[in-house]
Amino acid sequence: MEKDWMILLQQRNQLAKVMETNKMTAGYGLVLTEQDAELLVEERTRVLREERRVEFGPGILSKIIEQFCDSDFIDQNNYTDTLLRLQEIFYLYKNEMHDEITDEELLHFMREQFEEVCFGDLGYLEGTCLQVFAEAVRAGYRGYQASEGYGEYSKFDEVKRWDRELYLEALNALF
Repeated sequence: MEKDWMILLQQRNQLAKVMETNKMTAGYGLVLTEQDAELLVEERTRVLREERRVEFGPGILSKIIEQFCDSDFIDQNNYTDTLLRLQEIFYLYKNEMHDEITDEELLHFMREQFEEVCFGDLGYLEGTCLQVFAEAVRAGYRGYQASEGYGEYSKFDEVKRWDRELYLEALNALF
């Protein structure tokens, strides 16, 4: 089946936009080949169809790249694969949150958890952090609007994290 000309035009525009991000990401040692960019754009189309979403304008992929390019957990070896998963996760959770959250709020939340809670673990980001947050959003939580998505997970996180105070508390309990 021949592709719709509108889809082809949109993919070509997306490809150009994604390739432009190399100017910014090269400083972090991250560069997409044209083949990588084509894969990302094709997967974007597939994920949009799978999630039953329509996207107008420049799309989210370039914003994901801009948001995550300086991550401590992304290098050239995992760059394309990480972007593929982040894109999938983004669209999945836009649906899970019933579009109550803006793209920027969701990206801020994703980036913060990816760096500070998940330490680059996309499975934990998707299966725990975003799942817990999506449940809160669906239940009516709107506190993320004032914070633009920053600093929200700690309000819902049930896992006690190891920090200095907790470490000292554990040492004192042992001795």
